[in-house]
Amino acid sequence: MIEGHVSETVCSPEDILRRAGRLAERTGFPRTDDLWAHFADLERRHPDLVSSRRIATSRLGEPIRVYTIAGGPRANIVVGGVHPNEPIGSWTAIQLADDLVADADLRTALDATWHIIPTIDPDGLRLNEGWFDQPGDRAHYARHFYRPAPDEQVEWTFPNAYKRAYFDRVLPETLGLMLLIDDVKPDLLVSLHNGEMGGVYYYLSRPGAALQDVLTRLPASLGLPLAVGEPESPYLTEYGPAIYGMGRISQAYDYLEALGVDPTTHIGGTSSAEWAGRHGTLSLVSELPYWSHPAADDTSPLDETYAELLQRTAADLAAAGAALEEILVAAEPDLTIVSPFLRASRAFVPMLGEMARTDLVRAELPESARPATVAERFDREDVVHCFKLRYGGMLLRALEAQTVAGLASADLRRRTAELASLYQDWLNTPSIADDAEVIPISRLVGVQYGAILAAAAIGADEPGAS
Repeated sequence: MIEGHVSETVCSPEDILRRAGRLAERTGFPRTDDLWAHFADLERRHPDLVSSRRIATSRLGEPIRVYTIAGGPRANIVVGGVHPNEPIGSWTAIQLADDLVADADLRTALDATWHIIPTIDPDGLRLNEGWFDQPGDRAHYARHFYRPAPDEQVEWTFPNAYKRAYFDRVLPETLGLMLLIDDVKPDLLVSLHNGEMGGVYYYLSRPGAALQDVLTRLPASLGLPLAVGEPESPYLTEYGPAIYGMGRISQAYDYLEALGVDPTTHIGGTSSAEWAGRHGTLSLVSELPYWSHPAADDTSPLDETYAELLQRTAADLAAAGAALEEILVAAEPDLTIVSPFLRASRAFVPMLGEMARTDLVRAELPESARPATVAERFDREDVVHCFKLRYGGMLLRALEAQTVAGLASADLRRRTAELASLYQDWLNTPSIADDAEVIPISRLVGVQYGAILAAAAIGADEPGAS
């Protein structure tokens, strides 16, 4: 990088915090057609700066385009919709593109050409649109929720071969992103994700003290907590508070193998970050919650040990998985419509039991004998509640698809009513997060947007940068 690449003011840490905190409030999330239309209009109005090309076709035949905003010699890729139930990135992509086009000083300071994919999975995004107008209502959100089966997720269908794990069933959407990454060889790859409940946390493909400092300051500047409970994967390297190494498939495999768990039942393809790593790319993921809770960053110790916490929540998760699996197995003979909801249910429902069994193994480890923290209890209990609502809701959508089509037997209608009753019981059962606060969307977008600017302006110059 050329000395003085970033000016003293534009995209300095203080300027990034300022930009992140000045965003207008948003209502709901943009629908797929509105998202595409916004970028098409941006290209139409600014042909000197914005161009686009088709990089893939979705499995249902929808063209997928990347929008390129001309700038300096560096190359940055930003990908939305990698998990279609995570639409905070839709607003972030819009905010980033609009600001880059409107602000010449910002383009100069970042000295990069930006390649923005508004959504890499438009088919999946459309299946979540039922809750986009009411994102603060958790029950409504869960009832209209859709997350693809793992082998249908763009983020986790990059080729992989490690020990006994092998994956080459690359989706057309994934192939388009693979080819773009290999063509552009990006300095920065940002995969636009978000979580659901608690606090903010990040993944980086390599550590960097200056970047991590800004990432840590961003949530606090917007009144959001960091998530300091249990990481999503216990084997991840912690670079700093709520900042983790991106993780590799080999790490996941070796960790599960060491626990005595068959890794091939959990591991398929690898991620966009691991694929881009061959080019020396810095990869960033910002995980943001829709709802916050004071327990998310409370590290106070409990009387309950971590082992006891794992055992207790694993038992609850296993019971939920068994209840859903019983209904799914009984309904299978009558399910002639293989909807995305059914394919996802076939993958996720058995996975609940597998996750519970893994947690029970972890509970036996010597390091689990320590006291659990308030944040860890919150994470573990809410994950179980979240999975009940998510995957119970998706299975209900799968059964209802058969009913709505007029192809449900009397037995399937009974099973559907049974699941609807169970699901309502889960909704009515008090949870640890019942008093959670809905976070204004502008704050969530602000954190994700600020993190992108920080990674582009600061992270690329820290040790290890290409």
